[in-house]
Amino acid sequence: MELVKAALAEALRLLRLQVPPSSLQVSGTPAPPGDSSFAAPPGLPPTCTPSLVSRGTQTETEVEFKSSPGPPGLSNGPPAPQGASEEPSGTQSEGGGSSSSGAGSPGPPGILRPLQPPQRADTPRRNSSSSSSPSERPRQKLSRKAISSANLLVRSGSTESRGGKDPLSSPGGPGSRRSNYNLEGISVKMFLRGRPITMYIPSGIRSLEELPSGPPPETLSLDWVYGYRGRDSRSNLFVLRSGEVVYFIACVVVLYRPGGGPGGPGGGGQRHYRGHTDCVRCLAVHPDGVRVASGQTAGVDKDGKPLQPVVHIWDSETLLKLQEIGLGAFERGVGALAFSAADQGAFLCVVDDSNEHMLSVWDCSRGVKLAEIKSTNDSVLAVGFNPRDSSCIVTSGKSHVHFWNWSGGVGVPGNGTLTRKQGVFGKYKKPKFIPCFVFLPDGDILTGDSEGNILTWGRSASDSKTPGRGGAKETYGIVAQAHAHEGSIFALCLQRDGTVLSGGGRDRRLVQWGPGLVALQEAEIPEHFGAVRAIAEGLGSELLVGTTKNALLRGDLAQGFSPVIQGHTDELWGLCTHPSQNRFLTCGHDRQLCLWDGESHALAWSIDLKETGLCADFHPSGAVVAVGLNTGRWLVLDTETREIVSDVIDGNEQLSVVRYSPDGLYLAIGSHDNVIYIYSVSSDGAKSSRFGRCMGHSSFITHLDWSKDGNFIMSNSGDYEILYWDVAGGCKQLKNRYESRDREWATYTCVLGFHVYGEQGRAEPHVRGPRQPRDQRPVHARRLAPRLAGRQGRQHLPVASAGRWGRGAGACHALSNPLPVPSLLPRRLIAAGRTYWPGGVAPPRPAPGRLFPRLTSKHSRRRISLEGANGAPAHTV
Repeated sequence: MELVKAALAEALRLLRLQVPPSSLQVSGTPAPPGDSSFAAPPGLPPTCTPSLVSRGTQTETEVEFKSSPGPPGLSNGPPAPQGASEEPSGTQSEGGGSSSSGAGSPGPPGILRPLQPPQRADTPRRNSSSSSSPSERPRQKLSRKAISSANLLVRSGSTESRGGKDPLSSPGGPGSRRSNYNLEGISVKMFLRGRPITMYIPSGIRSLEELPSGPPPETLSLDWVYGYRGRDSRSNLFVLRSGEVVYFIACVVVLYRPGGGPGGPGGGGQRHYRGHTDCVRCLAVHPDGVRVASGQTAGVDKDGKPLQPVVHIWDSETLLKLQEIGLGAFERGVGALAFSAADQGAFLCVVDDSNEHMLSVWDCSRGVKLAEIKSTNDSVLAVGFNPRDSSCIVTSGKSHVHFWNWSGGVGVPGNGTLTRKQGVFGKYKKPKFIPCFVFLPDGDILTGDSEGNILTWGRSASDSKTPGRGGAKETYGIVAQAHAHEGSIFALCLQRDGTVLSGGGRDRRLVQWGPGLVALQEAEIPEHFGAVRAIAEGLGSELLVGTTKNALLRGDLAQGFSPVIQGHTDELWGLCTHPSQNRFLTCGHDRQLCLWDGESHALAWSIDLKETGLCADFHPSGAVVAVGLNTGRWLVLDTETREIVSDVIDGNEQLSVVRYSPDGLYLAIGSHDNVIYIYSVSSDGAKSSRFGRCMGHSSFITHLDWSKDGNFIMSNSGDYEILYWDVAGGCKQLKNRYESRDREWATYTCVLGFHVYGEQGRAEPHVRGPRQPRDQRPVHARRLAPRLAGRQGRQHLPVASAGRWGRGAGACHALSNPLPVPSLLPRRLIAAGRTYWPGGVAPPRPAPGRLFPRLTSKHSRRRISLEGANGAPAHTV
């Protein structure tokens, strides 16, 4: 490129020497250098001299002035940095014009070059007559072409040297007209779904290239998960040989030791298996009490690629995956699992969630499929091997009990056969659902059904009158029936002493049954915990009960039960932390407002809001908390008495965010009617009065933050706007966003802005997104939140402690949808289990497989997500 430029410049010089002076005159006569017609206009340096440039793309010759170095006071944006290098001659200026050929004027990019347009009367047209002879016209034409080509090449080279940056809007004054200038070192621009977003760089950052480009060194390790998935799952509660209780929620399998305390298997607390990439739906424990099988449902990863259902077999002591079974062999998800018991757990039976509910048998050690068959088009809710005979498999579900005989195929993949025998109800009423069954030591089978009955099934003699293919078939029939509960029976558990426990749905009773189905003892679960979902026998006489309201209870039939794990039963949206205590508050679609103790990992109190809670925030004093609802109402509650001290309605749209100012004098409420309502608050936070409204957003409010002095607000909206407001000055919008680039903020919850620009911006072609220096960068919770994949992940609260950061974690933070904002407790991070990824009731709920918004540029579309501490997928918050 440099050689081409030099060659063209030399050719141009030679051509000029050969062209007569008359061909370059204006109005046919040469003007002397000191002619008054070229005097500098008022306000321009007197050293400017004219230069005529003929361009092949223009119809008239333009007169430009080459300005000598002068004061940079002609730009309508902020002052450009000093010490900038000179711009090459002929390059296109930041404002879109072209400087004259010759020596370029020194000065930083973005400064306007003075331009004096010529008088049209004195400017000859290209086709007009001239004093030049006909023989000179080809040379003039060649000269014009050479000049035009040289300008184009020089201009393109200048663009390449600048990195091909797009023009950025200059931060002019409130009444100034903004032009497109690339303000180097002033701002950066990114694209979200095709919309450009300009973010101004703080003045303390001198060079973007000097900033660290990698992730921060901090990392998180999952410490505690609040919640248990009992509302829509079953067979999800077991006790391991170590005494730990194993259950699942979202994509995490939790190993919980009752009694609490830090540490691993011997010290209590929680441990977590996080090898799954989507929701876990079923569990099975190996006969050795150490190995565990867990099956996950289908989903999509952070890049939108489909995730196939799979079964993991892993070691509960080391939390290492031993075998991966059925990758690509199942449809939709894994519905039920069971290990064989007669042969020390050599085989695993799996039922998937496809329309035919495929039943398959797998070799656990090799991970190969031995047999497969279509089971039924009806739902299959439970599966199990006969503990005395691994060739006998039982499944139950909607209106059926099937007895399967598995023969052959041991050691030979795919050569085994499965034959089905239908359970005959005979004179007994056929129930709608049979959710559970258990094998008795004598070989009989007990089933619990939706009618509240416990049925005893036994083998009947072969019927020679109705021979089947291959001879007379042995059948299974009902030999006894006992009415045990009012409503459905959700769980049956065989205890070590041979008695059976049954758990009812509607009546919430736990009943112990002796031989002959004689009731021995019973207990009732409190109503606010819900119905019995699962039962597990713990150490000694201790029982563990999972309920349909996502609670895990511990106790016995004589002393009753108390909760050890509790959680929300529907999507979680609101989250805030106490300003001085290790407590946090949550609310969501289950209409419950819950205050949690971060030290004991227990629920302090819970009240029913009667409406969906979407956002919350504590007053700086901690005495009251404000809660925004989906109807436009917002409440202020006393945290000690739980009484409502204020009840206000602002419009009829849902509220997305509520935020107290750092001094507690104001309360800002962001609504889906595009307005931020400002209230002045009393010193104790109990009383409030309308102060004003911030109006200017063109979409619903998603996030807002207060400045440290409590006078300004930064807000984001659903259409990716970043606006600033002067609250103390009358809730006025600050038109010049450039002036807010150095303002200090009390919190950083907005998902758009330079402080959360992130590593993802640097990967985009039109984005330069450095992180702030570590001494200027706040600890931003959204960067550190682990990603816990799956829909059920919205119904629990993962808590993580700070450590060292893993590569690739927390790479992007410019999210389009409102998300519940994680907050920091002392030495802990609380992150609401909301996958997008993140707000309010009215942002439309994400469709399955679309849990994350997308970051868009002109050349690529990338899905945004948050990763776990080791860079592996977990779930979003």
